[in-house]
Amino acid sequence: MFNGKTLLITGGTGSFGKEFTRRMLTDYKPKKIIIFSRDEFKQFAMKNDFAQYKNSECLRFFIGDVRDKERLWRAFNGVDFVIHAAALKQVPSCEYNPFEAVKTNITGAQNIVETALDRQVPKVVALSTDKAVNPINLYGATKLCSDKLFINANAYSGKKGTTLFSVVRYGNVTGSRGSVIPFFMKLIADGARELPVTDMRMTRFWITLDQGVDLVIKAFGESKGGETYISKIPSYRIDEVAKAIGGDDIQLKTIGIREGEKLHEIMVTVDDARSTYEYADHFIIYPQYNWWSVKNHFTKGGKAVPEEFSYTSNNNTQWLSAQDMRQRLNNLHIEY
Repeated sequence: MFNGKTLLITGGTGSFGKEFTRRMLTDYKPKKIIIFSRDEFKQFAMKNDFAQYKNSECLRFFIGDVRDKERLWRAFNGVDFVIHAAALKQVPSCEYNPFEAVKTNITGAQNIVETALDRQVPKVVALSTDKAVNPINLYGATKLCSDKLFINANAYSGKKGTTLFSVVRYGNVTGSRGSVIPFFMKLIADGARELPVTDMRMTRFWITLDQGVDLVIKAFGESKGGETYISKIPSYRIDEVAKAIGGDDIQLKTIGIREGEKLHEIMVTVDDARSTYEYADHFIIYPQYNWWSVKNHFTKGGKAVPEEFSYTSNNNTQWLSAQDMRQRLNNLHIEY
């Protein structure tokens, strides 16, 4: 699918962008991979890190911002696949800098959509977040707007569907920068025998970068426009992950939920259930608009979820114990 093709990744120097690029260089033979991002130092570092791959000469590093539509127009020339991963993601930062969050996460999304349509890019996949579902903070609200822009952009493609847009949604990636696992690991490495827990009832989904990349590849391979893809993944309790890292005898201290933080991650709401279908290892939420049709857009093999269905980290059927997480963490490289 990607052999001989040109791909562009916005925010390409981030964790996802680097893992996706690594997969492309390892498993495929793309014609070109364009890393589109703002930070020249991160691009320099990534270029050096990836020099070990024999086909790394296909990498192109574009300095640019998704707010800059003219730069996107130049970068999208001849591109076959776009992965939109660029965003302002830190909840407190977005709350304190709301105008900047809107410019990047909403206006930037619109720029991606319009440029992809004008350049007739065949497929675009945008990364979403659980925080876009029933948002309670500005980051989530901007990502909800972004999701709507990408899904409804399919209406602009017309009946021929020159450019197809879909969304991939997942929560915090296990071990990603700023998440709880590297935070706990750093405290333990520094000698702490007590870990701060916001709320003992808190639950989260467990997804790795590999799984996130798998879902994006699936979306590129089978999407017909308008889908929101969600992985079926296990959940864990925050106190269990603390035990996985600090040991069963670690002391835990409740410090209270932070501003803008949810008790549980939500991927599919009850209202979404009316248009959600379950597949072997994922769910798809289909849009309910007049441009979407079962005949042209539905992916075979799905089963409609029951009424009143929801998919949240606390009502999951798959759970990880502290021991399960210890084994999985041993196979992950986590920087803290």
